[in-house]
Order: sequence, then structure tokens, then C-alpha cells
Amino acid sequence: MPPHGSMKAPAKPKDMKGTFKRLVSLMKDAKYKLLMVLGCIVVTTGISSFGIYLLQPVLKMLEGLAAEYNQTGVWPAMDGLIGLLSLMAGMYLISIVCQYAQNRIMMMVSTGVLNRVRKQMFDHMEDLPIRYFDQHTHGEIMSRYTNDTDTLREFFSSTFPQAASSFLSICFALFFMFRLSGWLTLLVILLMPLMMVITKNIGARSGKNFVAQQKAVGSLNGYIEETIEGQRVVQVFCHEEKALEEFERRNEEVRVAGTRAHTFASLLGPIMNNLNHCNYVLVTLIGVIMIIVGKNNPGSVFALETATLLAFLPMIRQFSQPIANVAQQFNTIMLALAGAERVFELMDEPVEEDDGYVTLVYARKDENGNITESETRTGLWAWKHPHAADGSVTYTELKGDVVFEDVTFGYVPEKTVLHNISLYARPGQKIAFVGSTGAGKTTITNLINRFYDIQGGKIRYDGINIEKIKKDDLRRSLGMVLQDTHLFTGTVKENIRYGKLDATDEEIYRAAKIANADFFIRHLPQGYDTMLTGDGANLSQGQRQLLAIARAAVADPPVLILDEATSSIDTRTEALIEKGMDALMNGRTVFVIAHRLSTVRNSQAIMVLEHGHIIERGDHDDLIAQQGKYYQLYTGMFELS
Repeated sequence: MPPHGSMKAPAKPKDMKGTFKRLVSLMKDAKYKLLMVLGCIVVTTGISSFGIYLLQPVLKMLEGLAAEYNQTGVWPAMDGLIGLLSLMAGMYLISIVCQYAQNRIMMMVSTGVLNRVRKQMFDHMEDLPIRYFDQHTHGEIMSRYTNDTDTLREFFSSTFPQAASSFLSICFALFFMFRLSGWLTLLVILLMPLMMVITKNIGARSGKNFVAQQKAVGSLNGYIEETIEGQRVVQVFCHEEKALEEFERRNEEVRVAGTRAHTFASLLGPIMNNLNHCNYVLVTLIGVIMIIVGKNNPGSVFALETATLLAFLPMIRQFSQPIANVAQQFNTIMLALAGAERVFELMDEPVEEDDGYVTLVYARKDENGNITESETRTGLWAWKHPHAADGSVTYTELKGDVVFEDVTFGYVPEKTVLHNISLYARPGQKIAFVGSTGAGKTTITNLINRFYDIQGGKIRYDGINIEKIKKDDLRRSLGMVLQDTHLFTGTVKENIRYGKLDATDEEIYRAAKIANADFFIRHLPQGYDTMLTGDGANLSQGQRQLLAIARAAVADPPVLILDEATSSIDTRTEALIEKGMDALMNGRTVFVIAHRLSTVRNSQAIMVLEHGHIIERGDHDDLIAQQGKYYQLYTGMFELS
């Protein structure tokens, strides 16, 4: 098997600006809804700032009313004040409605975006080569669908609209602050460069640690998933303490990375708030001095009215609070960027390359025995081979003739696994591979499926180089039963039909009988309609293996690959299966990998592998007569490891 390990995450985001642009581009399909949200944000932030600005005329009116009352002893008419207050109340009511609409629309946008992201991830994942899944734990991949996409949900539903609202609040606040007092506004702006430098430095440290945290979470999830699947083995070998130690180590990595990330991110809010408090106190002090100057020199450019200062002070809050909000949301933004980078890494993984142009089609033979294409199923299949040189098309009957010619292969270039493998399997032949673990048996079958491409030599299928055959069509002509079975949530019938989605019920029953699974299936609570969950947890290992064999049988392929297909079945059941398999293998090429040598005795050819080399070949009698490695294995003089 290829080397297995989790994906290495970068020490820091590779391209934070590019990731952010790509993250925002995910919302391009919802641009009209976003325009509506932007309109709502403009209204709410504008009303908020304008409402504070209106404090100045309200305070002036109150000041005038109080002065008139002091002179006359009678409250004057307050129509102007009531009208102004009614205007403010109406504006705030509109702001509430817009805020509700903004949240509702943004939630629709965020859920829609996540729906598309997950679909794109899954669509892309289905096109990835087997190599990717061999090199990444299932839990680590799942973490991208759960933890990483959840950070995107928080970004789209909350952080993004808050960022837009904060930006507009700052713009509106600056505008009205200049309308109130240009000098005080310039004083407020003087502290902005300091805030920006602090935000940049702390943000860089925080972002680096958020990426490390997401990587550690993925690694932890992979370990948890792996341990849960192997919990029975853990308990059998009393490895609970070891498993706990490894879990604690990985969990500690998550804690350390998360603590560092949130520590830096949490520093930003208090620092910004304290700077804002200092700014507030400084403006108040200068403003009081300007009021005094104004009373002594009413015409001075530094003169300031009390009502103006009282309106300007809450406007400082309106200006500084969005900056503080961005600082408080900075950890969410960094977490979203780290999660987005991991999501995009999956979506950017190179898909499985397929340069094949030979396809598998329904075929029929005319009265002269010539093969032509058929639009309906005939029971006959053929390879449709277009020739670019002259534009002609030839058809080759699908028989299952497989030939290896000096095949060399390695999962990584620097380590060769198979060395100059040459073999042939004619239709109807049963070819067995025997050897120790790691000798290269499963690797050979992986090459027939083109799960991996070879580095040297050729593999021919019915005389056609398999690199010319489209992978989907190639795999459609093959049936495979693995040692590790996998059943999907659904009925027994649906799991068998997975081998051939248009199979009739009769074909399913026939396939189950071939695999000798029909008897136990009919004794299940609902027979073929019994629901399977948890990868067939309500069945024994042997029963799951029988269903996997039935699934291959219903596909009725010309080539069968059985990788320890009967390893989980007792010898009595195995004997029954072999009788059924004989009928299934009639006229088909079969590759068998087995540690149980009794299952390969009737093979036309047995290949004994060692360290990626075929060291012996022949039928059972020939190899026994040679008294080599196979003889030693069969007689018990040497055991397979």
C-alpha cells in the first residue's frame, strides 16, 4: 500500500489576500441579494450616525426653550422639538426593519453559499484519484466538511455583514464628525495609524496560529475516527492507555494552537478599546478648552459650542466602536481564512487524469460475425476504438484478456514496488497471486483498475493499451471484491444493486444465490428489504463478505478481482461459495489474492511474488513439483507473513 499520512498544512496562510478574494467570490451568485443587504446596511448605519448628528439641533432647541422659559416663566411651544423627535423615532423604526431584513437575507445567502461549497467539494472529491484517499485519513477529510466549512458559515452569516457595516459606520461617522468639528475630527484621526499598526502585527501572529489550529483539529479528528473504527482491536490488545496517551498528545496540540491563536486575537479588542478610551478623554479635554475659547472669543476658528461637543462625543463612539468590533471579530476572520484555505486545498487538488478515448459500448454481431455498435443492451460488449489518423472506428469484443508486459511501478518515484512484471490471463482463466504481505499482490490489481498509473511497461486489455481506455469504461468492465467490505446505509437489496444500478429483482436474487447469500438473507427480519446501517453492523463479518460477493456477481463483469474475498468466511461456507463462483467465473478472467492456499489450488496459473518480483509461476501441480517457495508454503515449511 502507498504511504499513509495526513496532509501537511502550511506554517502560515500561503496567500491570505488571495484566499479572502476567493472567499468573497463565492457569493457572486447572490449579488442581487447582497445588494439588498448592502442597501439595508447603508440605511441602518446612516440612520445611526444621522441620529447622533441630530443631537446637536435637539440640544440647541432644548437650550433655547430653557432660556425662554427662564425669561417668561412659561414653557414655549415645542412643535419643532416634537417634530424632530418624531423624525428620529421614525428613522429608528425603519432601521429596525432594515436590520431584520439584513439578517434574514444574509442567513439565506450564507446557507446557500455553504450548500454550493459542500457540493463543489463533494463533486471534486469524487474525481480525485485513489492516491489522495490513501494519503489522507478519513477523519482529516471529514474535518474539512465540518469544522472548516463551519468557520465559513460564521464568516458569511455574521462577520462579513458586520465588516461591511463597520466600514460604512466609519465613513458616515467621519462625514458627520467633520460637519460638527473639523479640528476635533483631525485629533481623532491622528490615532488611526497606531491602531492600524497594532492590528496588522497582532493579526499576522493570530492568523499563523489559526492555520496551525485547523491542521491540529483535522489531525485529531482523523485519529478519533481511526480509533473508533478500531476500538475492538484497541480493547483486545489492552491498548486503552496508549490510545488515551496519543489522544491527549493530539488534543494538547489543538489546545496549544488554539490558545495561542485566541490569545493574540483576544489582545486586539482590549488594546483597541483602551486606545478609544484615551481618545475619548483627550477629545473631551480639548473640546472643553475650545468651549472656553469660544466663550471668550466667539469669532475664533477654535470656538466650539457645548451642544456640538455633546453631539460629537457619542459620534466618537460611533467611529471607534466599528474599529473595536472588527478587532473583536478578527479571530473569526482569521479562523474563516484558515478554514477556507483548507477547503480550497481540497477543491484545488488535481483530479484524476484520464486521457483515454476507447469506450465501452453495447454491441452485436451481424451475419458475417462483424461487430457493430448497438443502441440497446444485447449481452455483448465491445471496445469502441476511434483512430485519429484516418477517422475510422474499430470494435473489439470485450473478453477479458489481460497482459502485463515488463511493468514497473512505485507509489513514490524513489521506491519501486513492482519490478518488470510480465504475465497474461486469458478469458476463463483463474490467476492467483501468492506471497507475503507487501510482496505486491494488491498493487497488481490496483494497476488493472488504473487506480495508479505505471512508470514503465504496458498493460493490455483485449489487446488495447489500458492507458487508451477511459477509466470509467475500464472499471465498468471489472468486478472487485475486497477483503475490507463496505456496505452503505440502505436495504440488503439496494446494497447488492450497487454493483448494477439497473439490475432487476430477479438478477439480485440470482446473484445472491451464486454467492450463497440467499439463505441467510431470507432469514433476516425483512429479508432483502432489511435495512443495513453502520456499514452492516447488524450482520456478521462473513455475511457482509457474502453481500460484497453478491454485489460483484450482479455486475456480471468479464474480469473479476478477488482480494482475500473469502478471508472472513469459514471453510464450510467457503466451499459452498467456490461452487457458486465456478459458475460465475465461467468464461471470465479472474484474479485471486489469497493467503489460504486451498482457495487457489484450481487456478490455471499461480504467481508467487516476493519483494515485487515474480519468483515462481505455474499451476498447483507444477509448483509442488518444483519444491520451491510455493511448496514450502503449501506444506507448512514456510508461513506467509
